[in-house]
Amino acid sequence: MAGRPQPCVLVVEDEGAQCEILKYNLEAEGFAVVTADNGDDALLLVAEEEPDLVVLDWMLPRLSGIEVCRQVKSAARTRQIPVIMLSARSEEGDKVRGLETGADDYMVKPYSVAELMARLRTQLRRTRPAAVGERLSFDDIVLDAGEHRVSRAGNPLHLGPTEFRLLSTLMEKPGRVWTREQLLDRIWGRDIHVDLRTVDVHVGRLRKALMSHGGDNPVRTVRGTGYALG
Repeated sequence: MAGRPQPCVLVVEDEGAQCEILKYNLEAEGFAVVTADNGDDALLLVAEEEPDLVVLDWMLPRLSGIEVCRQVKSAARTRQIPVIMLSARSEEGDKVRGLETGADDYMVKPYSVAELMARLRTQLRRTRPAAVGERLSFDDIVLDAGEHRVSRAGNPLHLGPTEFRLLSTLMEKPGRVWTREQLLDRIWGRDIHVDLRTVDVHVGRLRKALMSHGGDNPVRTVRGTGYALG
C-alpha cells in the first residue's frame, strides 16, 4: 500500500469467521484493515496504527471491549477515534453502558453488514470526510474528494496525487499542527521509508499550486514541528 489515502479500520473480534467476514467486506469497500482477536493486542494496534475507526466486540479475551473502549477514549491522542461496539447484549442497560464508556455507536449481534458499513461511513464523515468522498472548503479553497478536484477562488488547480492527499489531510482539520512524521504516516504509510525532507518538498509544491492564481499562502510552517492550514 503506497500510503494511506483510504481510511484504516481496526477490527477487534475473537470469532475468526466473523472477523474474516468484516475484513472482506471492509476491503471490498476500499478500506485498509488491521485486526486483533483480544483486548491487549487491540490497544497495541490503536497505539501503533492510529486507525481512523475501531469496530470493537464487547466480549474479548484478556481485556473486555468495554475496557478497551474506556482506555481509547481516555487517552488524549486517541480519544477522537470513533468506536463502534458490537455485542450480543441487547438489553438497554448494556447499550447505555457501552455508550457511556465512550462508544460512538452500538450494534447488537446478529447485525446487518450493510448497516454496519453505513454507520461506519457516518462516523468517518465526521472525522475523515475527504476519505469518504465528501466536499471540503476552507476560506476560498474547495476540495471535492469524490470528483478529485480542487479550486481556489473559482480557479481549478492541478495537484499531483500526493499533494491532493496532503491538502485533504490539512483541510479535514484546519488549524491542527501536523508533524512531519504524522504526515508521512498518513500520506505515505508506515511501511514506506521516506525522508522527512520529502514532506517539505511536497508542501512546497502544494503551496505553489495553491498560489498559482494569486492569494496568500494558506499553509503555515510551525517552526520545529510541522505544518498547519490557516
